[in-house]
Amino acid sequence: MLYGLAALGPIALAIVLLVIFVGGGGSSKTVTGSAPTIDYVALPGLQKGKAPWPAEYASLPDRLAPLQLSSLGAQGTALHIHQHLDIFVNGKRVTVPALVGIYGNGNPSQGGFFVELHTHDTSGIIHLEAPKAGAFTLGQFFGVWGVRLSSRCIGGYCAAPGKPLKFYVNGKRFAGDPNNVVLREHQEFAIVYGKPPAKIPSKYDWGPSGL
Repeated sequence: MLYGLAALGPIALAIVLLVIFVGGGGSSKTVTGSAPTIDYVALPGLQKGKAPWPAEYASLPDRLAPLQLSSLGAQGTALHIHQHLDIFVNGKRVTVPALVGIYGNGNPSQGGFFVELHTHDTSGIIHLEAPKAGAFTLGQFFGVWGVRLSSRCIGGYCAAPGKPLKFYVNGKRFAGDPNNVVLREHQEFAIVYGKPPAKIPSKYDWGPSGL
């Protein structure tokens, strides 16, 4: 390739090499900024019942602007990172559904689109693929999914005597508003309502996923 590029002349060759090796055009894993200010309570179409919670699409287009997210014709490439989410209700795992944030199979010709935050399968892996750098949060993902999340409630499960709701980031207890947790590469989130599982996950084995 370089022999062919040499025919362009030394200046053009230098510019091309600069783009390839410095600009690269590749995605970044660097997260910048702080959590956006969003009124999560006012989001339309949030599921407030018991699990399981399917991906909610009917009101998804109406939630995007309040969530400060976009309907994309393709998955973004500027910021590309992943997290893993575990949810337990009375010791039992709740499935994070496939195709959260992928509307109409993501096909623009059929009115479909991708949201910056989405899932591809039921592994619990969150894909953050954005066209620009910035900070994205766990609350935005739940907003895309269409499930109520607050420091007291997830879906139809709210903290009560004998039924605590606890949040963990990389195995450590998090006592703040989970909506405002900024997503970073390879975080492990655990949300536990009521009876906890035998072990709180502190990390996820990313090897099999290749991510």
